[in-house]
Amino acid sequence: MLFNALAQSAGFVTGSALVLGLLVGSFLNVVIYRLPQMMQAGWRRECREYLELPAEAPAERFDLLLPASHCPACKAEIKAYQNIPVFSYLLLGGKCANCGAKIAWRYPLIEAFTGLCSALVAWQLGYGWALAFALPLTWCLIALSFIDIDQQLLPDSITLPLVWLGLLLSVFGIFADSRDSIIGAVAGYLSLWCVFHGFKLLTGKEGMGYGDFKLLAVFGAWLGWQYLPLIVLLSSLVGATVGIAMIVFCRRDAAKPIPFGPYLAMAGWLALLWGEQMNAWYLRITGL
Repeated sequence: MLFNALAQSAGFVTGSALVLGLLVGSFLNVVIYRLPQMMQAGWRRECREYLELPAEAPAERFDLLLPASHCPACKAEIKAYQNIPVFSYLLLGGKCANCGAKIAWRYPLIEAFTGLCSALVAWQLGYGWALAFALPLTWCLIALSFIDIDQQLLPDSITLPLVWLGLLLSVFGIFADSRDSIIGAVAGYLSLWCVFHGFKLLTGKEGMGYGDFKLLAVFGAWLGWQYLPLIVLLSSLVGATVGIAMIVFCRRDAAKPIPFGPYLAMAGWLALLWGEQMNAWYLRITGL
C-alpha cells in the first residue's frame, strides 16, 4: 500500500527517476567512450579474417564491464565512493584522488544531463508503462547523441533494437498502434534514404549516414508516422541554425560534416513528451 501510494506521487516518481538517471548517466559515460572502440576492434578482426591475415595477439578484455573504471593518467582504479555521479567530481575538485590529474568536465555533465532528462520524462509521463520504456529510450538517445558528436557514428547495436522494441510496444498500444508504428518505421527510414540518394545524385557527395535513417525509423516505430514531418522539420531547423552559428562564430570549416543524430534525437525526444501539442501546433500553422 505504501509503495502504491508513493508510486502515485509525482514528486516521488520524479525524484526516483532523477537518482536513477544520475546512476545510469555514469554508465553512459562508459558506453560513449568504449562502444566505438569495441566496434573498431571488431571491424579490424573481420578485416583480418577476410584478408586471411594472422589474428592479432590476444589483448586484455575490453568491454562495457571490464576493465574497471580507472584514471586515464595514472591508471589507478576508481573506488566506488569516488564514482558517485556528479557529487564525487565536486568533492574531488574535478581531479583524480590519486595523482591529481584533471577529470574532464563532460563526465559529470552527462551524468547531470541524464538525471535531469530522466526527471523530466517522469514528470511529464507519470507512473506507468509509458515511463518504464521512455526512460531507456531517453538513455539510449543520450548515448547515441554523444557517440555521434565524437565519432559521427550511430551504432546499429543501439538503433536496431530500439526499432524492434518500438514495433513490439505498438502491439500493446504503448505510444502508437501497430499500423501507425509499422508505417512509421518504414517511412522514417525511406524518407531519409531518398534524401540521401537524391543529394548524392545531384552533388556526388553523401549528405548523411545510414545511422540517421535508422534513428528516424526508431521514432517512426515508437510514435507512429504522424510525427515524422514534425521531427524532420524541427531537427533540420535546429541543425541548420547551429551549423550556421558554428561556421560564423566558431569559424568551423563549412566542408566539415556536422553530425545530424543529436538533432534528430532531440526532436524525437521532444515529440515523445509533447508530441500531441507540437503536432497540433504544426498542423495549425501549416494549415494541414
